[in-house]
Amino acid sequence: MIVKVRVIPNAPENEVVSRIGSVLRVKVSSDRVDDGSNETLVNFLADFFDVRPKSVNIIRGAKGREKTIEISGKSEECLKTKMDAIP
Repeated sequence: MIVKVRVIPNAPENEVVSRIGSVLRVKVSSDRVDDGSNETLVNFLADFFDVRPKSVNIIRGAKGREKTIEISGKSEECLKTKMDAIP
């Protein structure tokens, strides 16, 4: 599954804030968008979607706030169900 993510840095904790269409808004506890925040984001999304961190790959936007991420390791249906549960 391909997911677009808008990263919001400097949050007190990592959390999915909302979903606007197919774009997830995710707060991360890192100070700025860099390699450290990418690792934080990958680990958080792996926990959120209940997959291994190796199953979450940043395809585009590694240095920006807008990212395109590929999530694998579960069926498309399971991942869509999890996405649909986000307000």
